[in-house]
Amino acid sequence: MKHVLAIDQGTTGTTALVVSADGRIAGRAYREITQYYPQPGWVEHDPEQIFTASVDAAREAIAAARVTPDCVGLTNQRETVILWDRATGAPLGPAIVWQDRRTTRRCAELAPHASRIAAATGLVTDPYFSASKVEWMLNKYGRANVGNLAAGTVDSWILWRLTNGAVHATDPTNASRTMLYDIEQHAWSPWLCELFGVPAELLPEVRPSSGDFGIAAAEFFGASIPVLGIAGDQQAALYGQACVSEGDAKNTYGTGAFLLLNTGKTRPVVSTGMLATVACGPQGEAAYAVEASIFIAGAAVQWLRDGLGLVATAGETEEMARSLESNDGVYFVPALTGLGAPHWAPTARGMIVGLTRGTKRAHFARAALEAMAYGTADVLAAMRASNPARLAFLRVDGGASANDWLMQFQADVLGVPVERPDSVETTALGAAALAGVAAGIWRDATEFSAPRHFTRFEPAPMGAANAARDGFAGWNRAMRAALSWSRDGE
Repeated sequence: MKHVLAIDQGTTGTTALVVSADGRIAGRAYREITQYYPQPGWVEHDPEQIFTASVDAAREAIAAARVTPDCVGLTNQRETVILWDRATGAPLGPAIVWQDRRTTRRCAELAPHASRIAAATGLVTDPYFSASKVEWMLNKYGRANVGNLAAGTVDSWILWRLTNGAVHATDPTNASRTMLYDIEQHAWSPWLCELFGVPAELLPEVRPSSGDFGIAAAEFFGASIPVLGIAGDQQAALYGQACVSEGDAKNTYGTGAFLLLNTGKTRPVVSTGMLATVACGPQGEAAYAVEASIFIAGAAVQWLRDGLGLVATAGETEEMARSLESNDGVYFVPALTGLGAPHWAPTARGMIVGLTRGTKRAHFARAALEAMAYGTADVLAAMRASNPARLAFLRVDGGASANDWLMQFQADVLGVPVERPDSVETTALGAAALAGVAAGIWRDATEFSAPRHFTRFEPAPMGAANAARDGFAGWNRAMRAALSWSRDGE
């Protein structure tokens, strides 16, 4: 039986899976990486530790599986960038992480170009994306030797090292998050490279997400193994959930929530606060998606636990929510770090409304869970207003997706089924699928996902569903109050 090694290099660590052709996870391992905060707003990683942790996790997973993988798939934290010397392979400095805000002033200076940048890239002009980070690195480390340097996102760095410098490449999903890539032309933009002072020769070749990325040298995994798939983490999760057709959507309920809606071959029309990005079609070919980030999702429950001491574990919230017949008019706007999509109000703050003498701990728990579902509905409504693709279902993953009450409530609010896979490691599985499709192990993402089992939450009968949607109207009223409070303080 054939096997695929999937390396999922994330913000806090690397997960490696060995996935068999029948969909079974034959081996698994994890290695943490260190976060560095040298100044307020700065976030860095050690590029050497990123690579070492990835190789060590992969070796352990291979040893657990007791097989030699047939190919490798790679997925990564997006927007994080590294600058290195082509001759020595040594990084010139730390990796600048996607969370880093050191280039805020530079991005503000680019405001006159924001519309043109958005037209080319689908992105907002923000330090979140890679271009201003690379510009900062070049300005710091010098441009005199620029012809001997290479720049790239984490996937490019790991690939370069695995192939001993033979391949400097990336895929369209990662390229589309750099703010240097034209998602209409599917190529690096000469204008954007000039705007940011990033010579195009520094950048990796953009290859299809499912295809040839060279050979990982035998010294790393005990045999020479082809690298056949690469995608950024959220697009990999979308592919791993088999959301590869127009109208397919997935939501990851983690600390925040990341929602992507596949729009097929059509570039999405985005409203304020939404992003257009490159995703993958059934066989890994380039497609489009509209993406939104909700800053606080599971973090609201963490706050109830760690900040207020109202719950001992996140798992308690499910039974607490079930203990109430309704929310009794208690709503939580979880703007604990401002509001992301679709409102983008950085000065907004959290608000709990509707408190009475009858309010109990359970109301706070239920309000936190409801806020995740209402926030998702809020984002999807904005997405679908400008992209009228039919939403047949919502696929879910992330830690909070284990909460059955929340998933049922989400289905009730949306009026469409919610489907949760048996394995929520969908990011790594997406990388495995992209590589396996290129290797001929699976025909496409749908065949890859066929062995997976999904728990399906159907919308409740009309009465309960109407109550959930009426609640959404109440939550929107609370949201308007939070936004009004924020504006009054400006």
